[in-house]
Amino acid sequence: MSSGVRVALPVNLNTCVSSPKTVLDGHVDFVKPTFKWRLLIAYDGTRYSGWQYQASPPTVQCAVENALIKTTKLDRKDLSLVGAGRTDKGVHAWGQVAHFLTPFNYDTLDGVHAALNGLLPSDIRVREVSPALPEFHARFSARGKIYRYSIYNDSVIDPFRRHYAYHSGYALNAAVMAEAAAYFVGKHDFSAFANAIHNDRIRDPVKTISRFDVREEGPNIELEVEGSGFLYRQVRNMVALLLQIGKEAIPPDIVPKILETRDRRELAKYALAAHPHGLCLVEVKYNEAHMGLPIGSPAVSFGRRHTISKCKLPYY
Repeated sequence: MSSGVRVALPVNLNTCVSSPKTVLDGHVDFVKPTFKWRLLIAYDGTRYSGWQYQASPPTVQCAVENALIKTTKLDRKDLSLVGAGRTDKGVHAWGQVAHFLTPFNYDTLDGVHAALNGLLPSDIRVREVSPALPEFHARFSARGKIYRYSIYNDSVIDPFRRHYAYHSGYALNAAVMAEAAAYFVGKHDFSAFANAIHNDRIRDPVKTISRFDVREEGPNIELEVEGSGFLYRQVRNMVALLLQIGKEAIPPDIVPKILETRDRRELAKYALAAHPHGLCLVEVKYNEAHMGLPIGSPAVSFGRRHTISKCKLPYY
């Protein structure tokens, strides 16, 4: 399977991540340039223990890295694959973003794209491959994310939705859920809605939620939230409280009262985190200044479309 043609191009500072040089005995030694590439990835998280790399049990990052290693013939440490966020075990994604590095350029990305999807399991797909500017970073250039939580609200769940929607056998009042969701909109300290995470940097608990929509169509209820960022399990914890409110077990105005406490133990009195399989990372939004294409880079690959020029079946 072709993975694209590697080409040696003149060093372009708009294309390369870095082009450092050292001087030894009066001779200038140029270090090989590094090129950065952006991936847009969709996956069904059912079989995976989240995005973050670990060899066993399998994770999405591990599967993507294995495909990249085979395609580029580079080591994991050289690829330096970084994802936009660490989705949990069982959580899905339509718009996960990652970047990786290579010491060589490509003249086209269609072959690389086809090779990756040919090597990846069928529940992980690379939707796009594009060149990235040196300043682009899948995690640190992000300025917002959109998550969607799907609920199937009926006595019997559609079996085709079982991996992608939480089944609520309780009748939910979507109107009061929307009323409660509105309390999350704005800039707040979300400490009460964040689970503790070990061995990670301390994160600012103050986040801005720009919208929190509740849509109902038949038995399907979708909660879509957009924010500047989210703490560990924040979305699932917010959804868990909205589910209790939707059952009309507690009133909508409980939301600001719990927010004010900044205490995760207060939320635990009313709800536990919602199940992961209803959650999907829909989109990661980026600083537009970091999203341009480097000068002289290959075109973005959206995948090959095959066509048949003439019928090859025998006439009968």
